[in-house]
Amino acid sequence: MKRIVVVGATSAIAEHCCRLWVEREPVDLVLVVRDRSRAERIVADLRGRGPKSRVRVEQVDFLSASEIGALVDRLSSEGPIDVALIAHGLLLPQRLCQQDIANVQETIAVTALSPVLFAEAFAKVMEPVGRGSLGLIGSVAGDRGRRVNYTYGASKALMNAYAQGLQHRFAGTDVKVVLLKPGPTDTPMAAPHKAAGRRLASVEEVARGTVHALDRGRAVAYLPPRWRLIMFVVRSLPAFIFNRLNI
Repeated sequence: MKRIVVVGATSAIAEHCCRLWVEREPVDLVLVVRDRSRAERIVADLRGRGPKSRVRVEQVDFLSASEIGALVDRLSSEGPIDVALIAHGLLLPQRLCQQDIANVQETIAVTALSPVLFAEAFAKVMEPVGRGSLGLIGSVAGDRGRRVNYTYGASKALMNAYAQGLQHRFAGTDVKVVLLKPGPTDTPMAAPHKAAGRRLASVEEVARGTVHALDRGRAVAYLPPRWRLIMFVVRSLPAFIFNRLNI
């Protein structure tokens, strides 16, 4: 039975990935969360969708290196981890970050520091067994700093560089590091975008792309794929044009 660990399992994308996994085959699924009570509904739903799967919840302080390390070590002592998906983050409006630097600190801690701590812990236990897939949910926002969300974007840019380093570390091995880059997706976190009438990808489509990319061990997956071209254009714009745009 495949062993899967999902960090930030109450996020919409992570929840839909879990649905796909339990509906496809029996799995041993661990949901790592900050608030156990929020996860109980998800656990009940997943058990109904995949009655032959094992689903359980682990609660941990997402900013405690010692707790994260101890949890991942304990999970790996039960057997090799086949897939680890790190899915949490915090998207606050940029204006709130500009008004109060405590919001900057929280955004960077939850969206960059915490995922890196989890990823390093999983990398440590996957390296000795020489296999496993480690997925990190980044964002197209990390491809170029923009005035509308540069604090969040900077956090995701850190994830970009970190994932590249892990990929270099595990090059030539069967440990696959997959960086997932969703565009704006119809999740609660993107509610302001939806209210403004912005086109959003469905969470189901992004979840399917995430599971597919992890299955294939792709280095980078833009979700939906059209964002690869969109962000290529955004990155290529010269500063004298880019600085005139409100994007």
